[in-house]
Amino acid sequence: MQLLNAVWRKLTNTDALKLASGKFEIYFFEFLYRVVYLCGLSIWESSTPYFIYSTTVKTLLVLFACGEVWQFFSITWTIDAVTDGLNLLLIQFGALCKYKITVTNKSVFKKLASSMESENFDISTNQRKSILATWRKTNKASLKLLLGIGTCTVIFWHIYPLVDDIEYNLMAFVRLPFKFQTPTSYPPTYLCMMVVFSYMCYFVMANDLIMQAHLMHLLCQFAVLNNCFENILPDCLSIFQGLRLNKNLHLNEAFTKEYKTRLGNLVKQHNFILCNTLKLRDLLSTPMLVQLAVSTSLICSIGFQVATSVSVNKTKWLTSLLYLAYNMFVLYIICRWCEEIKIQNENTGEAVYASGWESGIVNVPGVRTTISLIIARANKPAALTAGGMYDLSLKAYAMMVKTSYSALTVLLRLREN
Repeated sequence: MQLLNAVWRKLTNTDALKLASGKFEIYFFEFLYRVVYLCGLSIWESSTPYFIYSTTVKTLLVLFACGEVWQFFSITWTIDAVTDGLNLLLIQFGALCKYKITVTNKSVFKKLASSMESENFDISTNQRKSILATWRKTNKASLKLLLGIGTCTVIFWHIYPLVDDIEYNLMAFVRLPFKFQTPTSYPPTYLCMMVVFSYMCYFVMANDLIMQAHLMHLLCQFAVLNNCFENILPDCLSIFQGLRLNKNLHLNEAFTKEYKTRLGNLVKQHNFILCNTLKLRDLLSTPMLVQLAVSTSLICSIGFQVATSVSVNKTKWLTSLLYLAYNMFVLYIICRWCEEIKIQNENTGEAVYASGWESGIVNVPGVRTTISLIIARANKPAALTAGGMYDLSLKAYAMMVKTSYSALTVLLRLREN
């Protein structure tokens, strides 16, 4: 295991880790940076060998996509053929939109990734360190689960052409500019297609990982901030030896000065996180609208494949089932974490309300107004949207799945007729 870890670190020695703003960025994004580097998609590298590698990968991906489009417009359009062609083209189009946003706004994403280095990000207590560790663990587990489902799908996609009834079949719905349907040409063509197709699949997965990691990074900051608000009195009391919580704390000038300073810092951190939330919302608005449209179409078309292949080819059925699971999981996880951001923002108001204001600290000039404004702002939704049209939430997820199922029912009836 140690040998594998050493090889992994050697292969993924990315400049993104060297350019990291601090330990928190590395702590939360290291796994993502390494995966993106290995996929040839890192935008922070300066070495010539990696530039050649990355350019080669991207060129192959473009040629692969051109072959898919060529094949799609060359076929006789039937329900089965169209769904086969669209399944890959749609998800690749969605990934391309996300990648374009990442590249064109890389400085903004860098600022978002370094936001934990804020001077007001406080993890001085064991409880808050535990919150940070929990969210990092959850983030890494979710990323690995997504990669695991995607990798299993890719493996079965490679196996399927070897066990189906079609001679000289490839794993992708693609047209090549040469004849490969011969005993000598097929093996090298299959191996080359396997490599390029794998890179295309991990291109899709890497962009999904980037979106998910930034959402969870934001959630972690909200969770730490809420704990700071809730424990503001104990944190201030810990500075003064022998001072205990009582109704006369507002009469202690040194304590009230410390309290107001800390409250002001937390307000700055709250504003900072809200600004980052709005930046992320603006960046992801268009890609998320594309994601919803693509995922809704894919759930329908892949569900069609699952329903029609179950009695024909078990390998294709299992491949389609895993592909369906991946797409549903990606859509679910995005809607789930976007809804959690909204919940965590509302929890800020609850944390402030539970911060011990009734002890008399609100009698300090300015404190009552500040607390009221924080609670009022926390009650204003901080929802991430898809193109400004839909709030991303589990309700939206359920609506998309329901719409996909309705369309799937129509497709199955058309096929029967």
